[in-house]
Amino acid sequence: MGEQAVSESDEIGSQHFKCALLNDLNALDYMLRNGLIQDATRRIGAEQEMFLVDSSLRPAPVALDVLAKLNHPQFTTEMGKFNIEANLRPRTLEGKCLHDLEDELTSLLGLAREAARGSGAEILLAGTLPTAHQYHLTLDNLTPKPRYFELNRIMTKLRGPTYNIFIKGLDELNITHDNVMTEACCASFQVHFQVSPGSFAQIYNLAQLVTAPLLAAAVNSPLLLGQRLWQETRIALFQHSVDERSQSHMVRGTPPRVSFGECWLENSVIEIFREEIERFRVIMTTEVEDDAQQVLQRGGIPNLDALRLHNGTVWRWNRPCYGITEGRPHLRIELRALPAGPSVLDEVANAAFAFGMLVGLAPEYGDLRHSFPFEEAKQNFFVAARHGLNAQFTWPGERRITATELILGELLPVARSGLLNAGIVSGDVDRYLGVIEERVRRERTGSQWALQSLSAIREQGSREACHRALTSAMIENQKSGEPVHCWPLAELGQATPPASVDDPVEDSMSTDVLTIRPDDLVRLAANIMDWRNISHLPVEDDEGRLIGMLTHREMIRLLSRRMSGSDQENLLVRDIMQPDPPTATPEMSLAGAILDMQNLKTDCLPVVVGQRLVGILTLRDLVKWAAKNFDRKTRARGASR
Repeated sequence: MGEQAVSESDEIGSQHFKCALLNDLNALDYMLRNGLIQDATRRIGAEQEMFLVDSSLRPAPVALDVLAKLNHPQFTTEMGKFNIEANLRPRTLEGKCLHDLEDELTSLLGLAREAARGSGAEILLAGTLPTAHQYHLTLDNLTPKPRYFELNRIMTKLRGPTYNIFIKGLDELNITHDNVMTEACCASFQVHFQVSPGSFAQIYNLAQLVTAPLLAAAVNSPLLLGQRLWQETRIALFQHSVDERSQSHMVRGTPPRVSFGECWLENSVIEIFREEIERFRVIMTTEVEDDAQQVLQRGGIPNLDALRLHNGTVWRWNRPCYGITEGRPHLRIELRALPAGPSVLDEVANAAFAFGMLVGLAPEYGDLRHSFPFEEAKQNFFVAARHGLNAQFTWPGERRITATELILGELLPVARSGLLNAGIVSGDVDRYLGVIEERVRRERTGSQWALQSLSAIREQGSREACHRALTSAMIENQKSGEPVHCWPLAELGQATPPASVDDPVEDSMSTDVLTIRPDDLVRLAANIMDWRNISHLPVEDDEGRLIGMLTHREMIRLLSRRMSGSDQENLLVRDIMQPDPPTATPEMSLAGAILDMQNLKTDCLPVVVGQRLVGILTLRDLVKWAAKNFDRKTRARGASR
């Protein structure tokens, strides 16, 4: 998330910051025109975001405790208390730099795992966390840093108190939320590539083009809040999470803060920074002590703090960055589309593929501005996010080609040549690009592995149990160091914690819930109950709010009234439903729900988040839970004899 020293400024403070922002832009323009930006060195870097999960494989909000135990300058906070980030050291693109990158990342993850275990947690590398639920995304789990609170405050002020998220994939997610914490469901492996000012426009445009096939081979985020969505759901989720546009802005086609961009870069990085100032209002400020142009006049190198802070609140999937290394200013491209995981080796392989294409394809494709429509590159990106290796792209040369054919037949050979020409040792080139080749040939990305695993076990347990088993398998396979195309599919019960009455209701509730509306006929409700052999029907209004419950008990009472046949046929659900029924929440313990059912003399509790129905817990569900627990204990006793 970058600079933490932000403030909720008054109007005067905001105007001072905007002046500093314009001064920074003018200073950068001067530096570019006068050759003051580093030109020759190619450096690479990376940022590793990761999740913290507890012993039940759910989000563990212990980041501050873990960071205190680490006490390491390369680790920092992220938005959620169940996220942390490691920043890797920049290194020159040459020799064994990729191998060194893998070694450093492995070492840092080892330190993080040790510190996390000391806080009762584990580290997980994934684009989205399979076991996260909406009730985890409260401000109680927001990291207590000024930047995050200010981001939430200003976004809520701009867009209103309701965040609507609609993503359709294999399943459908359609929720409303009240804060920016949905962003904490995302974790990425962001790679940086330093570029000379003279070639920046060409390389940036090339990065825009190749992000689609790069992402197609790297997808690792198919699950969000219990639903199977895009192959890389992060792409859709992140835009929803920090989209402050009003309805009128959307109608006018105003781009969101999280975007792929709208056109090719013509000449200079200045164009992007100008557009960010033109289109996106300042949402965070900080005190800027030094005037950038005065620093230049004194012969110094300005930090451009205002420009960097504003740039950090516009989340392009390929973001230009200004920085200073060893006293020399530079430009780099931050490739933000790659998800965290599935393994360290997979991540470094993805980075190697990206760097190889950026180095190797420039001579091949030349100037894209006049040879390939930008809209096609943008469309390719979203097709890759939705479909992964099943994507079909439009490509330079007026071609339609599948992601697999493009990667294997064209992009991997060029990336190999690019890395070798950059001086990367041949053994490392073979190692990392070989991982990409095998992953694509076997059609086993992280997303495909996860979905295939779920398909194999989904009939064996509840959705929540399957997602916990999946998360457990991911953690264990990551520790093995093997790339995802070598992973065995997850199995139910693989290191899954034993069932307990302290488990949350969501582990045992049914989520495939039939409902009925209050103005439906009771006769219809009776037939549905008979067809499905169920004894309860939740009643929802047109807004999807739970407003009542219809049970067999009401049906029996109806029959006992000896009403005429015509009266019974015209009776509506609202006439006999139980209004405002007692409910449970997903996070409530099973023991608490059972006690409520006993005290209320009911064998059913609808499960709600707010007023929205998300599941139902019935006596039948409890019997199934008890039977599974008994069966597991019986098998455990047999194995111990």
